Amino acid sequence: MAAATQALLSLFAASLPTKHRPLTIRASKPATTNPPIAGRKLRAAVIGAGPAGSSAAEALAAGGVETFLFERSGPSAAKPCGGAIPLCMLDEFDIPRHLIDRHVTRMRIFSPSNLAVDFGKTLLPDEFIAMLRREVLDSFLRSRAQSCGADLISALVTDLEVPTSNDAPYVIRYISNNSQKALAVDVVIGADGANSRVAKSIKAGGYACAIAFQERIKLTDDKMEYYEDLAEMYVGNDVSPDFYAWVFPKCDHVAVGTGTVCSKQDIKVFQRAIRARANSKISGGKVIKVEAHPIPEHPRPTRVRGRVALVGDAAGYVTKCSGEGIYFAAKSGRLCGQAIVKASEGGQRMINEGDLRREYLKEWDAKYITTFRFLDLLQKVFYGSDAAREALVELCGDEYVQRMTFESYLYKKLADGNRWEDAKMVCNTIGSLMRCNILGKKMESLKL
Repeated sequence: MAAATQALLSLFAASLPTKHRPLTIRASKPATTNPPIAGRKLRAAVIGAGPAGSSAAEALAAGGVETFLFERSGPSAAKPCGGAIPLCMLDEFDIPRHLIDRHVTRMRIFSPSNLAVDFGKTLLPDEFIAMLRREVLDSFLRSRAQSCGADLISALVTDLEVPTSNDAPYVIRYISNNSQKALAVDVVIGADGANSRVAKSIKAGGYACAIAFQERIKLTDDKMEYYEDLAEMYVGNDVSPDFYAWVFPKCDHVAVGTGTVCSKQDIKVFQRAIRARANSKISGGKVIKVEAHPIPEHPRPTRVRGRVALVGDAAGYVTKCSGEGIYFAAKSGRLCGQAIVKASEGGQRMINEGDLRREYLKEWDAKYITTFRFLDLLQKVFYGSDAAREALVELCGDEYVQRMTFESYLYKKLADGNRWEDAKMVCNTIGSLMRCNILGKKMESLKL
Protein backbone atom coordinates (compact mmCIF):
# COMPACT_ATOMS: atom_id res chain seq x y z
CA MET A 1 0.00 0.00 0.00
CA ALA A 2 2.47 2.62 -0.91
CA ALA A 3 2.60 5.63 -3.11
CA ALA A 4 1.98 9.34 -2.81
CA THR A 5 1.98 9.71 0.97
CA GLN A 6 5.25 7.81 1.23
CA ALA A 7 6.56 9.97 -1.57
CA LEU A 8 5.62 13.23 0.13
CA LEU A 9 6.95 12.24 3.50
CA SER A 10 10.14 10.74 2.09
CA LEU A 11 11.21 14.29 1.29
CA PHE A 12 11.70 14.76 5.00
CA ALA A 13 13.06 11.31 5.79
CA ALA A 14 14.36 9.64 2.64
CA SER A 15 16.34 6.46 2.96
CA LEU A 16 20.04 6.40 2.27
CA PRO A 17 21.07 5.62 -1.32
CA THR A 18 20.56 2.02 -2.32
CA LYS A 19 22.85 0.61 -4.99
CA HIS A 20 22.06 -2.44 -7.06
CA ARG A 21 23.98 -5.45 -5.85
CA PRO A 22 24.17 -8.58 -7.99
CA LEU A 23 22.80 -11.58 -6.13
CA THR A 24 25.99 -13.56 -6.70
CA ILE A 25 27.41 -13.46 -3.19
CA ARG A 26 31.08 -13.69 -2.41
CA ALA A 27 31.39 -14.96 1.10
CA SER A 28 34.15 -12.93 2.72
CA LYS A 29 36.11 -14.29 5.64
CA PRO A 30 35.53 -12.20 8.75
CA ALA A 31 37.49 -13.01 11.87
CA THR A 32 35.41 -15.65 13.60
CA THR A 33 35.65 -18.38 16.18
CA ASN A 34 32.58 -20.15 14.79
CA PRO A 35 33.32 -23.83 14.25
CA PRO A 36 33.35 -25.29 10.74
CA ILE A 37 30.56 -27.67 9.75
CA ALA A 38 31.83 -31.10 8.79
CA GLY A 39 30.33 -33.10 5.94
CA ARG A 40 27.50 -30.72 5.04
CA LYS A 41 26.51 -27.10 4.61
CA LEU A 42 24.72 -24.80 7.05
CA ARG A 43 20.99 -25.58 7.02
CA ALA A 44 18.50 -22.72 7.09
CA ALA A 45 14.71 -22.71 7.23
CA VAL A 46 12.75 -19.71 5.96
CA ILE A 47 9.18 -19.63 7.22
CA GLY A 48 6.93 -17.75 4.82
CA ALA A 49 7.40 -17.27 1.07
CA GLY A 50 6.24 -13.72 0.44
CA PRO A 51 8.67 -11.07 -0.83
CA ALA A 52 10.68 -11.20 2.41
CA GLY A 53 10.95 -14.98 2.68
CA SER A 54 11.57 -15.65 -0.99
CA SER A 55 14.25 -12.95 -1.19
CA ALA A 56 15.95 -14.40 1.88
CA ALA A 57 15.79 -17.94 0.50
CA GLU A 58 17.19 -16.82 -2.85
CA ALA A 59 20.15 -15.10 -1.20
CA LEU A 60 20.83 -18.10 1.06
CA ALA A 61 20.63 -20.72 -1.68
CA ALA A 62 22.69 -18.64 -4.12
CA GLY A 63 25.32 -18.22 -1.41
CA GLY A 64 25.80 -21.91 -0.71
CA VAL A 65 23.50 -22.46 2.29
CA GLU A 66 21.17 -25.48 2.28
CA THR A 67 17.80 -23.74 2.25
CA PHE A 68 14.24 -24.86 3.03
CA LEU A 69 11.45 -22.42 2.18
CA PHE A 70 8.10 -23.08 3.89
CA GLU A 71 4.87 -21.69 2.46
CA ARG A 72 1.40 -22.41 3.80
CA SER A 73 -0.75 -20.57 1.27
CA GLY A 74 -1.54 -21.70 -2.24
CA PRO A 75 -0.17 -20.03 -5.38
CA SER A 76 -3.19 -17.74 -5.76
CA ALA A 77 -3.26 -16.52 -2.16
CA ALA A 78 -2.37 -12.91 -1.39
CA LYS A 79 -2.97 -10.48 1.42
CA PRO A 80 -4.80 -7.18 0.79
CA CYS A 81 -2.12 -4.97 -0.60
CA GLY A 82 -2.17 -1.97 -2.90
CA GLY A 83 0.65 -3.61 -4.82
CA ALA A 84 2.62 -0.43 -5.55
CA ILE A 85 6.40 -0.78 -5.72
CA PRO A 86 9.05 1.91 -6.34
CA LEU A 87 10.81 2.07 -9.68
CA CYS A 88 14.20 1.19 -8.19
CA MET A 89 12.89 -2.20 -7.02
CA LEU A 90 12.36 -3.36 -10.60
CA ASP A 91 16.08 -3.16 -11.34
CA GLU A 92 17.40 -3.94 -7.88
CA PHE A 93 15.39 -7.17 -7.68
CA ASP A 94 15.31 -7.88 -11.42
CA ILE A 95 11.51 -7.84 -11.61
CA PRO A 96 10.41 -8.58 -15.20
CA ARG A 97 8.37 -5.80 -16.76
CA HIS A 98 5.68 -8.21 -17.94
CA LEU A 99 4.61 -8.76 -14.32
CA ILE A 100 3.47 -5.13 -14.07
CA ASP A 101 -0.29 -4.63 -14.36
CA ARG A 102 -0.28 -0.84 -14.61
CA HIS A 103 2.27 1.92 -15.07
CA VAL A 104 0.81 4.62 -12.84
CA THR A 105 1.93 8.13 -13.73
CA ARG A 106 -0.82 10.04 -11.94
CA MET A 107 -1.87 9.96 -8.30
CA ARG A 108 -5.06 11.81 -7.47
CA ILE A 109 -5.41 12.63 -3.79
CA PHE A 110 -8.76 13.61 -2.29
CA SER A 111 -8.96 15.65 0.90
CA PRO A 112 -11.72 15.25 3.52
CA SER A 113 -13.65 18.02 1.73
CA ASN A 114 -13.07 16.19 -1.59
CA LEU A 115 -10.55 18.71 -2.86
CA ALA A 116 -8.64 16.76 -5.55
CA VAL A 117 -4.95 17.27 -6.29
CA ASP A 118 -3.06 15.50 -9.08
CA PHE A 119 0.30 14.23 -7.89
CA GLY A 120 2.80 13.25 -10.58
CA LYS A 121 3.17 16.31 -12.79
CA THR A 122 6.96 16.22 -12.52
CA LEU A 123 7.52 12.58 -13.49
CA LEU A 124 9.88 12.03 -16.40
CA PRO A 125 8.62 10.08 -19.46
CA ASP A 126 10.23 6.83 -18.27
CA GLU A 127 9.18 7.17 -14.62
CA PHE A 128 6.14 5.51 -13.08
CA ILE A 129 4.85 3.62 -10.05
CA ALA A 130 4.57 -0.08 -10.84
CA MET A 131 1.30 -1.74 -9.81
CA LEU A 132 1.40 -5.51 -9.43
CA ARG A 133 -0.81 -8.21 -7.97
CA ARG A 134 0.84 -9.73 -4.93
CA GLU A 135 0.03 -13.30 -5.97
CA VAL A 136 1.88 -12.71 -9.28
CA LEU A 137 4.93 -11.10 -7.66
CA ASP A 138 5.09 -13.64 -4.83
CA SER A 139 4.89 -16.59 -7.24
CA PHE A 140 7.72 -15.18 -9.34
CA LEU A 141 10.01 -14.60 -6.34
CA ARG A 142 9.28 -18.10 -4.96
CA SER A 143 10.10 -19.71 -8.29
CA ARG A 144 13.34 -17.76 -8.53
CA ALA A 145 14.38 -18.88 -5.05
CA GLN A 146 13.72 -22.47 -6.12
CA SER A 147 15.80 -22.01 -9.26
CA CYS A 148 18.71 -20.94 -7.04
CA GLY A 149 18.44 -24.19 -5.09
CA ALA A 150 15.94 -23.50 -2.30
CA ASP A 151 13.73 -26.47 -1.41
CA LEU A 152 10.09 -25.25 -1.36
CA ILE A 153 7.91 -27.08 1.16
CA SER A 154 4.14 -26.52 0.99
CA ALA A 155 3.17 -26.96 4.60
CA LEU A 156 1.65 -25.44 7.72
CA VAL A 157 4.36 -24.81 10.31
CA THR A 158 2.85 -25.64 13.70
CA ASP A 159 5.80 -25.17 16.05
CA LEU A 160 9.39 -24.06 16.32
CA GLU A 161 11.34 -25.89 19.02
CA VAL A 162 14.05 -23.62 20.38
CA PRO A 163 17.17 -25.47 21.61
CA THR A 164 18.41 -25.10 25.16
CA SER A 165 22.08 -25.22 24.14
CA ASN A 166 24.02 -23.08 21.69
CA ASP A 167 25.07 -25.93 19.40
CA ALA A 168 21.77 -27.84 19.22
CA PRO A 169 19.49 -27.53 16.17
CA TYR A 170 16.13 -25.78 15.89
CA VAL A 171 13.32 -28.18 15.04
CA ILE A 172 10.54 -27.11 12.65
CA ARG A 173 7.34 -29.08 13.14
CA TYR A 174 4.88 -28.89 10.29
CA ILE A 175 1.94 -30.55 8.56
CA SER A 176 2.32 -31.53 4.92
CA ASN A 177 -0.11 -33.75 2.99
CA ASN A 178 -2.01 -34.37 6.23
CA SER A 179 1.10 -35.79 7.90
CA GLN A 180 3.05 -34.48 10.88
CA LYS A 181 6.69 -33.95 10.01
CA ALA A 182 9.82 -32.39 11.50
CA LEU A 183 13.00 -30.80 10.18
CA ALA A 184 16.15 -29.91 12.13
CA VAL A 185 18.03 -26.79 10.99
CA ASP A 186 20.81 -24.53 12.17
CA VAL A 187 19.24 -21.14 11.40
CA VAL A 188 15.67 -19.86 11.08
CA ILE A 189 14.35 -16.78 9.31
CA GLY A 190 10.82 -15.79 10.28
CA ALA A 191 9.06 -14.22 7.30
CA ASP A 192 5.60 -15.37 8.33
CA GLY A 193 3.78 -12.05 8.59
CA ALA A 194 2.30 -9.89 11.31
CA ASN A 195 0.97 -12.91 13.26
CA SER A 196 4.37 -14.59 13.09
CA ARG A 197 4.55 -17.97 14.79
CA VAL A 198 8.34 -17.71 14.69
CA ALA A 199 8.22 -14.40 16.58
CA LYS A 200 6.04 -15.98 19.27
CA SER A 201 8.43 -18.92 19.57
CA ILE A 202 11.41 -16.67 20.36
CA LYS A 203 9.34 -14.30 22.54
CA ALA A 204 10.04 -11.36 20.24
CA GLY A 205 7.39 -9.16 21.83
CA GLY A 206 4.20 -7.72 20.42
CA TYR A 207 3.36 -4.62 18.42
CA ALA A 208 0.34 -2.63 17.36
CA CYS A 209 -1.26 -3.84 14.16
CA ALA A 210 -3.51 -2.10 11.68
CA ILE A 211 -6.23 -4.00 9.88
CA ALA A 212 -6.30 -3.64 6.10
CA PHE A 213 -9.52 -4.44 4.24
CA GLN A 214 -9.74 -4.56 0.48
CA GLU A 215 -12.22 -5.51 -2.23
CA ARG A 216 -11.17 -6.32 -5.75
CA ILE A 217 -13.83 -4.91 -8.06
CA LYS A 218 -14.11 -5.76 -11.74
CA LEU A 219 -15.29 -2.75 -13.74
CA THR A 220 -16.58 -2.31 -17.25
CA ASP A 221 -14.01 -1.47 -19.92
CA ASP A 222 -15.00 2.19 -20.09
CA LYS A 223 -14.61 2.61 -16.33
CA MET A 224 -11.30 0.76 -16.31
CA GLU A 225 -10.11 3.17 -18.99
CA TYR A 226 -10.41 5.97 -16.43
CA TYR A 227 -7.87 4.11 -14.25
CA GLU A 228 -5.52 3.32 -17.14
CA ASP A 229 -2.57 5.13 -15.50
CA LEU A 230 -4.30 6.64 -12.46
CA ALA A 231 -4.38 5.63 -8.80
CA GLU A 232 -6.45 7.39 -6.16
CA MET A 233 -6.01 8.06 -2.46
CA TYR A 234 -8.69 9.38 -0.12
CA VAL A 235 -8.12 10.83 3.34
CA GLY A 236 -10.65 11.80 5.98
CA ASN A 237 -12.22 10.55 9.20
CA ASP A 238 -14.99 8.99 7.16
CA VAL A 239 -12.65 6.53 5.38
CA SER A 240 -10.09 6.09 8.18
CA PRO A 241 -9.32 7.94 11.41
CA ASP A 242 -5.58 7.25 11.16
CA PHE A 243 -4.74 6.03 7.66
CA TYR A 244 -6.01 6.48 4.12
CA ALA A 245 -8.23 4.68 1.62
CA TRP A 246 -7.27 3.77 -1.92
CA VAL A 247 -8.43 2.82 -5.39
CA PHE A 248 -5.50 1.20 -7.18
CA PRO A 249 -5.72 -0.21 -10.73
CA LYS A 250 -4.78 -3.80 -11.58
CA CYS A 251 -4.84 -5.75 -14.84
CA ASP A 252 -8.63 -6.05 -15.21
CA HIS A 253 -9.99 -4.68 -11.93
CA VAL A 254 -9.37 -2.10 -9.21
CA ALA A 255 -8.38 -2.72 -5.61
CA VAL A 256 -10.54 -0.61 -3.27
CA GLY A 257 -9.60 -0.62 0.38
CA THR A 258 -8.78 1.11 3.63
CA GLY A 259 -7.01 0.48 6.92
CA THR A 260 -6.98 1.55 10.55
CA VAL A 261 -5.25 0.89 13.85
CA CYS A 262 -7.45 2.62 16.39
CA SER A 263 -10.92 1.62 15.10
CA LYS A 264 -10.55 -1.92 13.78
CA GLN A 265 -14.11 -2.79 14.74
CA ASP A 266 -15.36 -0.16 12.28
CA ILE A 267 -13.31 -1.30 9.28
CA LYS A 268 -16.39 -2.24 7.26
CA VAL A 269 -17.92 1.17 7.99
CA PHE A 270 -14.80 2.80 6.55
CA GLN A 271 -14.92 0.46 3.56
CA ARG A 272 -18.49 1.51 2.81
CA ALA A 273 -17.34 5.11 3.04
CA ILE A 274 -14.57 4.74 0.46
CA ARG A 275 -16.96 2.96 -1.87
CA ALA A 276 -19.40 5.85 -1.44
CA ARG A 277 -16.76 8.50 -2.16
CA ALA A 278 -15.56 6.68 -5.27
CA ASN A 279 -19.05 5.57 -6.25
CA SER A 280 -19.35 7.52 -9.52
CA LYS A 281 -16.25 5.72 -10.85
CA ILE A 282 -16.79 2.19 -9.54
CA SER A 283 -20.58 1.84 -9.45
CA GLY A 284 -21.87 -1.24 -11.25
CA GLY A 285 -18.62 -3.10 -10.64
CA LYS A 286 -18.59 -6.70 -9.46
CA VAL A 287 -16.71 -7.66 -6.30
CA ILE A 288 -14.53 -10.62 -7.27
CA LYS A 289 -12.52 -10.96 -4.06
CA VAL A 290 -12.59 -9.69 -0.47
CA GLU A 291 -9.41 -9.63 1.61
CA ALA A 292 -8.43 -8.63 5.14
CA HIS A 293 -5.09 -8.83 6.89
CA PRO A 294 -3.16 -7.38 9.85
CA ILE A 295 -0.41 -4.88 9.05
CA PRO A 296 2.34 -4.12 11.62
CA GLU A 297 2.68 -0.54 12.78
CA HIS A 298 6.27 -0.49 14.03
CA PRO A 299 9.32 -2.81 14.32
CA ARG A 300 9.17 -5.51 16.98
CA PRO A 301 11.10 -5.02 20.24
CA THR A 302 13.20 -8.09 19.37
CA ARG A 303 14.07 -9.03 15.80
CA VAL A 304 17.03 -11.36 16.44
CA ARG A 305 17.35 -13.97 19.17
CA GLY A 306 19.75 -16.87 19.09
CA ARG A 307 20.07 -18.10 15.52
CA VAL A 308 16.63 -16.79 14.57
CA ALA A 309 16.00 -13.55 12.68
CA LEU A 310 12.74 -11.84 11.70
CA VAL A 311 12.22 -10.03 8.39
CA GLY A 312 9.40 -8.26 6.54
CA ASP A 313 6.05 -7.95 8.32
CA ALA A 314 7.20 -10.42 10.99
CA ALA A 315 9.86 -7.88 11.98
CA GLY A 316 7.44 -4.96 11.64
CA TYR A 317 8.99 -3.38 8.54
CA VAL A 318 5.98 -1.45 7.23
CA THR A 319 6.22 2.33 7.08
CA LYS A 320 3.76 4.58 8.84
CA CYS A 321 1.63 7.01 6.80
CA SER A 322 1.78 4.96 3.60
CA GLY A 323 1.80 1.36 4.73
CA GLU A 324 4.62 0.60 2.27
CA GLY A 325 5.98 -2.85 2.94
CA ILE A 326 6.83 -4.76 -0.26
CA TYR A 327 10.17 -3.10 -0.94
CA PHE A 328 11.26 -3.18 2.70
CA ALA A 329 10.18 -6.82 3.01
CA ALA A 330 12.24 -7.92 0.02
CA LYS A 331 15.15 -5.73 1.09
CA SER A 332 15.22 -7.07 4.66
CA GLY A 333 14.95 -10.66 3.46
CA ARG A 334 17.83 -10.28 1.03
CA LEU A 335 19.97 -8.43 3.58
CA CYS A 336 19.38 -11.13 6.19
CA GLY A 337 20.14 -13.93 3.75
CA GLN A 338 23.35 -12.24 2.62
CA ALA A 339 24.33 -11.68 6.25
CA ILE A 340 24.04 -15.40 7.01
CA VAL A 341 26.04 -16.30 3.90
CA LYS A 342 28.77 -13.88 4.89
CA ALA A 343 28.94 -14.95 8.54
CA SER A 344 28.94 -18.65 7.66
CA GLU A 345 31.54 -18.22 4.90
CA GLY A 346 29.21 -19.60 2.25
CA GLY A 347 27.57 -22.16 4.53
CA GLN A 348 30.81 -23.69 5.79
CA ARG A 349 30.63 -22.49 9.41
CA MET A 350 28.03 -22.28 12.15
CA ILE A 351 26.78 -18.80 13.01
CA ASN A 352 25.54 -17.22 16.24
CA GLU A 353 23.34 -14.38 17.49
CA GLY A 354 26.22 -11.93 17.39
CA ASP A 355 26.70 -12.60 13.68
CA LEU A 356 23.04 -11.88 12.93
CA ARG A 357 23.07 -8.71 14.99
CA ARG A 358 26.26 -7.44 13.39
CA GLU A 359 25.73 -8.42 9.75
CA TYR A 360 21.94 -8.04 9.51
CA LEU A 361 20.35 -5.98 12.27
CA LYS A 362 23.06 -3.34 12.57
CA GLU A 363 23.14 -2.87 8.79
CA TRP A 364 19.35 -2.62 8.52
CA ASP A 365 18.97 -0.17 11.38
CA ALA A 366 21.75 2.04 10.05
CA LYS A 367 19.94 2.36 6.72
CA TYR A 368 16.27 2.50 7.63
CA ILE A 369 15.30 2.69 11.31
CA THR A 370 15.50 6.51 11.44
CA THR A 371 13.15 6.72 8.45
CA PHE A 372 10.64 4.43 10.15
CA ARG A 373 10.71 6.45 13.36
CA PHE A 374 10.40 9.77 11.57
CA LEU A 375 7.46 8.59 9.48
CA ASP A 376 5.81 7.53 12.72
CA LEU A 377 6.11 11.12 13.94
CA LEU A 378 4.84 12.57 10.67
CA GLN A 379 1.80 10.33 10.71
CA LYS A 380 0.84 11.92 14.01
CA VAL A 381 1.18 15.37 12.38
CA PHE A 382 -0.69 14.77 9.12
CA TYR A 383 -3.24 12.14 10.15
CA GLY A 384 -4.31 13.55 13.49
CA SER A 385 -7.33 15.49 12.21
CA ASP A 386 -9.20 16.37 9.05
CA ALA A 387 -7.64 19.83 9.21
CA ALA A 388 -4.17 18.31 9.04
CA ARG A 389 -5.26 16.07 6.17
CA GLU A 390 -6.49 19.10 4.25
CA ALA A 391 -3.03 20.62 4.76
CA LEU A 392 -1.38 17.42 3.50
CA VAL A 393 -3.41 17.47 0.29
CA GLU A 394 -2.77 21.18 -0.18
CA LEU A 395 0.98 20.58 0.02
CA CYS A 396 0.74 17.83 -2.58
CA GLY A 397 -0.22 20.45 -5.16
CA ASP A 398 3.22 22.10 -5.02
CA GLU A 399 5.35 20.98 -7.98
CA TYR A 400 8.62 21.29 -6.09
CA VAL A 401 7.25 19.04 -3.38
CA GLN A 402 6.13 16.58 -6.04
CA ARG A 403 9.50 16.48 -7.80
CA MET A 404 11.52 16.05 -4.64
CA THR A 405 9.28 13.48 -3.07
CA PHE A 406 8.75 11.31 -6.12
CA GLU A 407 12.52 11.15 -6.64
CA SER A 408 12.92 10.06 -3.03
CA TYR A 409 10.16 7.46 -3.25
CA LEU A 410 10.95 6.00 -6.67
CA TYR A 411 14.69 5.61 -6.07
CA LYS A 412 14.84 5.27 -2.28
CA LYS A 413 17.49 7.94 -1.99
CA LEU A 414 17.63 11.54 -0.88
CA ALA A 415 16.88 13.82 -3.82
CA ASP A 416 19.12 16.81 -4.53
CA GLY A 417 17.15 19.90 -3.60
CA ASN A 418 17.40 23.65 -3.53
CA ARG A 419 17.94 25.17 -0.08
CA TRP A 420 15.76 28.17 -0.84
CA GLU A 421 12.95 25.96 -2.13
CA ASP A 422 13.37 23.66 0.86
CA ALA A 423 12.96 26.61 3.23
CA LYS A 424 9.87 27.75 1.34
CA MET A 425 8.44 24.23 1.56
CA VAL A 426 8.88 24.11 5.34
CA CYS A 427 7.20 27.51 5.68
CA ASN A 428 4.37 26.40 3.41
CA THR A 429 3.92 23.24 5.48
CA ILE A 430 3.60 25.21 8.71
CA GLY A 431 1.32 27.74 7.02
CA SER A 432 -0.95 25.05 5.58
CA LEU A 433 -1.24 23.30 8.93
CA MET A 434 -2.09 26.53 10.73
CA ARG A 435 -4.58 27.72 8.09
CA CYS A 436 -6.38 24.39 7.80
CA ASN A 437 -6.51 24.05 11.58
CA ILE A 438 -8.12 27.49 11.92
CA LEU A 439 -10.64 26.70 9.20
CA GLY A 440 -11.36 23.36 10.80
CA LYS A 441 -12.13 24.98 14.15
CA LYS A 442 -14.43 27.49 12.44
CA MET A 443 -16.31 24.69 10.69
CA GLU A 444 -16.70 22.83 13.97
CA SER A 445 -18.09 25.95 15.65
CA LEU A 446 -20.60 26.35 12.83
CA LYS A 447 -21.74 22.76 13.30
CA LEU A 448 -22.27 23.47 17.00
